[in-house]
Amino acid sequence: MPNADYRVGIVGVGRMGANMARHLKDEGFTVAAVYDARPDAVRELAAEVGAETPSTLAGVTRAAEYILTVVTDDQAMDAIFAESGDSLLQGAAGRLFINCATISPAVHAEVDRRAERAGAQSIEACMASSIPQARQGTLYLMCAGNRAAFERARPLLESLSASLRFVGEEPGRAAQVKALVNMVMNINTAGLAEGLGLGAALGLDLTMLREVFGQTGAASRVLETDGADMQNRDHECYFSAAHAAKDSGIALTLAHAAGINLPLAEATKRQYDRLIAAGKGELDKSAVAELTFPGRG
Repeated sequence: MPNADYRVGIVGVGRMGANMARHLKDEGFTVAAVYDARPDAVRELAAEVGAETPSTLAGVTRAAEYILTVVTDDQAMDAIFAESGDSLLQGAAGRLFINCATISPAVHAEVDRRAERAGAQSIEACMASSIPQARQGTLYLMCAGNRAAFERARPLLESLSASLRFVGEEPGRAAQVKALVNMVMNINTAGLAEGLGLGAALGLDLTMLREVFGQTGAASRVLETDGADMQNRDHECYFSAAHAAKDSGIALTLAHAAGINLPLAEATKRQYDRLIAAGKGELDKSAVAELTFPGRG
């Protein structure tokens, strides 16, 4: 069916959600409603994409058939899918929820159960990309949940992504995969910071060092995305230190439940916790370099 026939609501219009809304509008989808705890952000985006601004979550559900959620943590997800009071589940029969937040797998599974009880469908579409990819529709999406619901959502998901991966029908599977992706990414980021930090302490030219890293076993995607930012102290936020700490914590909770010891993940989380304690949690994850070689370039 034509893209305009898809009436989409978006709950959580921060850096990612807002740019997903803009891209869907560009692709001809009807962005019917946007909702966020920050009224100013909602008003500006709504004017840009031609959406309603319901004052309640139930209003989003009334306005849209497909509802993307991009919220910050388990508590926020539990609240928007509450089983009493104002909630996306009010009048949700027939709706499809596409949940993109990086949260605990158990919460994704609980949301799926609640949606089913309300006569709705729910899938996970966990994102492993950043703000530019959200705007361009080139996200990497890891999806899980009911296969028929995934197929129903496919036109939206394909519009938002350059690569779409279905990882299983069991609710919570995509969140597990995403937790591991971010755990490894965070470990790589902290390791790169330490390598550049030691290079700075030895008086090495960091541009040269990054180039050598890129041609050897020290190469990584994180080197490409964060290396120059670490060297230049450019910590404009694409993925915050606070989110890195949260996501490392999700992976560690999974590890503890599985009886697995992850010393590198533990050490990495401590580094990001230190950044938060220093008031730098809203800087980009590359700011972990400040703990290794502060004020040096």
